[in-house]
Amino acid sequence: MENNRRPADLERITTPEQAEKFIDEQLSKLREQIGNQRVLLALSGGVDSSVVAALLIRAVGKQLVCVHVNHGLLRKGEPEQVIRVFRDKLGAELIYVDAADRFLDALAGVDDPEKKRKIIGGLFIDVFAEEAKKLEGISFLAQGTIYPDILESGPVKSHHNVGGLPEELNFTLVEPIKFLYKDEVRVVGKTLGLPDSMVYRQPFPGPGLGVRCVGAITRDRLEAVRESDAILREEFALAGLEGEVWQYFTVVPDFRSTGIRDGKRCYEWPAVIRAVNTVDAVTAEPAALDFQLVQRIVSRITTEVSGINRVLWDVSPKPSATIEWE
Repeated sequence: MENNRRPADLERITTPEQAEKFIDEQLSKLREQIGNQRVLLALSGGVDSSVVAALLIRAVGKQLVCVHVNHGLLRKGEPEQVIRVFRDKLGAELIYVDAADRFLDALAGVDDPEKKRKIIGGLFIDVFAEEAKKLEGISFLAQGTIYPDILESGPVKSHHNVGGLPEELNFTLVEPIKFLYKDEVRVVGKTLGLPDSMVYRQPFPGPGLGVRCVGAITRDRLEAVRESDAILREEFALAGLEGEVWQYFTVVPDFRSTGIRDGKRCYEWPAVIRAVNTVDAVTAEPAALDFQLVQRIVSRITTEVSGINRVLWDVSPKPSATIEWE
């Protein structure tokens, strides 16, 4: 693990000046490593992959090819933001793959959380590999590995069959932020000019909204998760809680209850508000929310989101609960 130890001379990055120094050093290293070859990156829109993309765009420009796979489980507006920031603003070569139908068809009727995760992860690799095989001259695969990933999983492969990719995709890894902690990655991203909504993006699970549409995923309930989550995030931003609460989202479980809509009985889902604060995600406490804010969110969700007739507030700590529901 010697090569995966954080260098002793790498000072903590807490200021734009320190970030600029790191960026300059990485640009030189990236140009030396990549030369005139092409490099491929799976760009999710999360802070880690976004910072790697911004670094590579500065370092090698059009030699970078980004692939953004929309598996249909992203939050509202996220695919559009990735395209707007990287293709339109930064001029990246970006391949957008709308694979939502393929993922949702594969997930139909699957209610076991681990099976859902395996389907989503395996199919993502398949889709990404299919796009990679269409490209010529790719020698490198960039990844947003950060230092906690190394500490948690041990040595990272430097080449061959990366992340479950087929053996014929014989790429060498490029990992420019692998010795940074998450807070340092954010400082670098801010210095690179990425938007705050991307730099300070909340932790978001790989399976996306698939683990917040509890049980077997249906398109209508998934849309209820997406729309209720967007309302929650908008109201938190208006209340000045963006960045103050560590993580917040909605969950729509697979059961219904009786309610009243337009003067008639209805049988619809609940939406669950989950908002927590934590230091290390090992333990977490429910965020103390103003009840008037909660009432406003309830009113909007039950009025604006199809299929939701009541809103619940999850105030369980971790433990006994986990942060996510699945």
